[in-house]
Amino acid sequence: MKRTTRLSIGLVAFAVCVCSLPKASLAASKDWKLGMQAYSFKEFTFFEAVDKNKALGMDYIECYPGQRLSKEKSGVKVDHNMSSADRKLMLRKLRKTGVKLMNYGVVGLPNNEAECRKVFDFAKEMGIETIVSEPPEDAFDLIEKLCKEYKISVAIHNHPKPSHYWDPDTVLRVCQGRSKWIGACADSGHWMRSGVDPVEAIKKLGKAKRIISLHFGDLNEFGVRSAHDVPWGTGVGKARAALEELDRQNFKGVFSIEWEHNWLNSMPDIKKCVAFFRKTQAELSDLEYKDLFKKDLSNAIMKRGPWAFDADGVLAPTPDAHGTIWTKEDYGNFILELDYKIPEKGNSGVFVRSADPFGNWIHTTIEIQIHATTDGTKHGQNGAVYDCLSPSKDANKGPNKWNHYVITCLDNKIYVNLNGEDIIDMDMDFWTEAHKNPGPPVAAGTPNKFKIAYKDMARAGRIGFQYHGNPVWFKNLRIKSFD
Repeated sequence: MKRTTRLSIGLVAFAVCVCSLPKASLAASKDWKLGMQAYSFKEFTFFEAVDKNKALGMDYIECYPGQRLSKEKSGVKVDHNMSSADRKLMLRKLRKTGVKLMNYGVVGLPNNEAECRKVFDFAKEMGIETIVSEPPEDAFDLIEKLCKEYKISVAIHNHPKPSHYWDPDTVLRVCQGRSKWIGACADSGHWMRSGVDPVEAIKKLGKAKRIISLHFGDLNEFGVRSAHDVPWGTGVGKARAALEELDRQNFKGVFSIEWEHNWLNSMPDIKKCVAFFRKTQAELSDLEYKDLFKKDLSNAIMKRGPWAFDADGVLAPTPDAHGTIWTKEDYGNFILELDYKIPEKGNSGVFVRSADPFGNWIHTTIEIQIHATTDGTKHGQNGAVYDCLSPSKDANKGPNKWNHYVITCLDNKIYVNLNGEDIIDMDMDFWTEAHKNPGPPVAAGTPNKFKIAYKDMARAGRIGFQYHGNPVWFKNLRIKSFD
């Protein structure tokens, strides 16, 4: 973004797709804070940016100097020269929405104590933890003194070349010998525009423990200044590898989503970035897997007949079994791993988030289908979200062989990986009508059996394994829960 001293919400039209997206409970996995750089919504007011941020399920935001405060205060610009009354309005909006202002920038910090103190005083009053700037090198003695006094960090931002700090080596040189209060705001998008590999830059700055915060992104082209943002994980930015490297470094801090493309209709793509981050965060979680069922099945419910583990740890219905085996515990956000095997013409399923397993569960439960065939028919789509979304590819090993599922549920998102292949990426919020699947490119636009819209399905409930009259075997059932 280009900024130093300058610079109708649209949620109603987009409510179908955003639906005040909640965030996964992943605090135990990483101390990673995800929020928007408000510059991504520069065509809107700061108040609108806060609302959009919250609708995307995020509790943190970074402001920049120059954004209009609100529709009612369109003549007021957000910056460190705001009046005390306007600052209070800004804080009131943040508190009411439940969003914390973490960072401020990119803002100038000249080698002038009086001017710098204005910025630091503003940051202190607003509860800001980090000032993002590209100061002149001769200002750092003054800046470091103020950082220590105010206990507020300064993170050096990198605009693309030929800006002064485009090269991470320059940032490292300026930080050398400085206290922990001086570090980098690592802008991965601008690194890519400058021809800098973001993963290598993160390694370099991380080794010196100088990354304070990030402006994170993914681009459609590398080494091209005019490259534009794309959903994380779909571009050239090695987004997954960058997050893995930050995890390896045990990074703790703020990721600001910086989106500078399709300014007026960016919410659908930003939502994909949030989903990518949450899923990767979950997969990198330090939380341990646990067995879904105890060996004696004392934490299971079998209303219509027994299931049992054999000596090899394989769970299967006994000859007297009828019906599904359910967990006693509810699960909302989780990663479930399991192996399954079925015979020729076999049919079963994995039920998730069943809020009413012994009542109207047929219409209120999500099923990941297990089937011996993959012929594409309603009852022959192994890996499908039953009657709603077909798998993107056939990764089935076939009957009488062990297949491996990884089923991830995070708020509105359902992911299915079969035998190492991603086959389902479902956003339940697109299923807005009962008995109807959305049309292309989301789904096939076909009818479905469900009496309630999938977006209204419970976001937590029991997990179950279906007995459909055919033999079925499960093993290695384990879960990582984020609730």
